[in-house]
Amino acid sequence: MERLYDIFSFVATDRMVFNRLDFWLFFLGFLMVFSLLQKHQLVRSIFITIVSLFLYYKTSGLFVLLLGLSIVFNFGLGKWIHTVASTKKQKWIIACSVIFNIFFLAYFKYAYFFTESYNELFHTKYAIVNWFAQTGNGFFGEGFFETKILLPAGVSFFTFQSISYVVDIYRKEIKPVRNLFDYAFYVTYFPHVIMGPIVRARDFIPQIYQPFSLTKNEFSSAIVLVVKGLIKKIVLADYIAVHFIDKVVDAPEAYPGFVSILAMWGYSLQIYGDFSGYTDIAIGISRMMGFELLPNFNSPYKANSVADFWRRWHKSLGSWLKDYLYIPLGGNKSGGIGTYIATTFIFIFLFFILQWYALIYIYLGLTLLLIIPFFRKFLHRDLNLLITMVVGGLWHGASENFVIWGAMNGAALIFYNYWKKISPYENKTWWIVHFWKLFITFNFITFTRIWFRLDGENEPMQLLNHVWNHFDFKWETFVTVLTTYQAVFWIMLAGFIVHWLPEKIKNYWEQAFAKLPIVVQAISVAVILFLVYQAVSDTFKPFVYFQF
Repeated sequence: MERLYDIFSFVATDRMVFNRLDFWLFFLGFLMVFSLLQKHQLVRSIFITIVSLFLYYKTSGLFVLLLGLSIVFNFGLGKWIHTVASTKKQKWIIACSVIFNIFFLAYFKYAYFFTESYNELFHTKYAIVNWFAQTGNGFFGEGFFETKILLPAGVSFFTFQSISYVVDIYRKEIKPVRNLFDYAFYVTYFPHVIMGPIVRARDFIPQIYQPFSLTKNEFSSAIVLVVKGLIKKIVLADYIAVHFIDKVVDAPEAYPGFVSILAMWGYSLQIYGDFSGYTDIAIGISRMMGFELLPNFNSPYKANSVADFWRRWHKSLGSWLKDYLYIPLGGNKSGGIGTYIATTFIFIFLFFILQWYALIYIYLGLTLLLIIPFFRKFLHRDLNLLITMVVGGLWHGASENFVIWGAMNGAALIFYNYWKKISPYENKTWWIVHFWKLFITFNFITFTRIWFRLDGENEPMQLLNHVWNHFDFKWETFVTVLTTYQAVFWIMLAGFIVHWLPEKIKNYWEQAFAKLPIVVQAISVAVILFLVYQAVSDTFKPFVYFQF
């Protein structure tokens, strides 16, 4: 009873996430009530909104007020832009939406980063002041709000969704929702609000007004997704992270350099299992409720190029950046004032904030090349692509390492655009060529993730220096490492094999499960989950994308 009280009380906890039992006890109670209300569209929207806000409060406390402010403001902008006939006024409304949403994202996510960088550059000692907390404490009493600026859960996701709602109305891809509750339902929908996937208004809002429908096959596929997601998170991600990757990354000097390479290969598997496991569960529980979220991953390590990888990895973010940043900048075809402003802004950011002074030569060189018509078209496309990937890097976190990570992926995409035109192997179907392209792509992505995984400014280079100077590969040492971490490497091997299996084999087993009687399905799931939870360690690992 005490545990149930903690679950349903207004007490903040870190246990209301998909890989904890508390969430599933709560979700079971939710489904019981939902089954009684699902026939009434408005009542269903209100109920899911209340539950979603409650769950957000459980994980983020009073930041639920920020989420509520965002809902009211963007709902009003959506109504307003639909009634305005002037295209010029509509664009001003879009600008208002972008400024409002990006302001909150920048304030809560990047305030310390920009202030510390400014202080370092100009030798000042400006301190961060949380004006929102001070104002709130003036009304409610000292200590009511935390004065340190904390990152609201899911702020990177719901700000992007809010922008897409207003823009999609402007593009006439959707009409405004009927009422505030329907819009709040779209933004706060608990399967995705904290860690995604980023749900586009045009994809989700029409479903709000559809009657509830759930076939046996859909229910079975939902169960498969949930179980698959839990396996990815608990076994594939958490086990290898706790028992191998974290140990090596936290103290690489204690191991030969080649072990760090094995750890980074494992990290690529870990982050895939962690994030795709979350989205599998989100899609699965959403399907149980009669709503469809678009897939966010498509076997990314089957990619044979960097471009192919980014079509398969975190598809909702890639699609959002393409439609709301890359194409408005000009995409593949052109560049305009937006491209030049964004390029200059990023240059100023890298030059002054990160103090990459050598970039002045690159910037001047690009400026000269843009004068020449022959180079202008290609440079526009390349700059648009690089801007998009740098913004994507910054979206993940406020640090120099994320900027480098995004810039490296952007540079690789630019390089591939030129290479594929002259490569003699681009259209070859030989298995050795396919294997080689897959191998190069996977290792490049893994290499860039050194900057994604490590927090410190110099940590990535320190790790690379250690690998280079202390590689020390010896067969005896390699066997010792395999023996010491035997269970980890078996799981890694199984994870890669299953990942690279043909889709028709995976679909066959899912379809076979769907044909089983409900009782057999229930027993099978119970046995699988019992075995899966034997891999749970004492160290709780939150989902990686919870910090974004």
